[in-house]
Amino acid sequence: MGMMDIGEVAERSGVPASTLRYYEEVGLIRSVGRHGLRRQFDPDVLLRLSLIELGKTAGFSLTEIAGMFGKDGRPDIPRDQLHAKADDLQRQMIDLRVLRDALRHVAECPAPSHLECPTFRKLLKTATRRRVSRLASGTGHRGRRRLGE
Repeated sequence: MGMMDIGEVAERSGVPASTLRYYEEVGLIRSVGRHGLRRQFDPDVLLRLSLIELGKTAGFSLTEIAGMFGKDGRPDIPRDQLHAKADDLQRQMIDLRVLRDALRHVAECPAPSHLECPTFRKLLKTATRRRVSRLASGTGHRGRRRLGE
């Protein structure tokens, strides 16, 4: 497969041309030239765009993703960052399970008032404890460090 113009890359990858231009501007991808006014890309850009999308889906910022490519443009992903992100996702999954269970209980609770329900009150205490624990440990929403850490 030869060079692809920006329209073909957008069509094949599902990434809008405006996003491709932005990714090029911030150094995530690189065009190899132009054909008239249209940027031209090497076919390997599709793999790189897939890696960028995977990183975004995992919750990495574009800056973090950019740092996962070596100077030669090949992936150079620090495994410690992957372990930390997996741990963060694990915490989010636990939080989401607790939230799911609380919502189901509230939806099905036969008590005349939720505040009269001992299970509901226990769920509220658990949620408050988890939040206070995260704040005390210096992590905020979704386990991210606060205050520039």
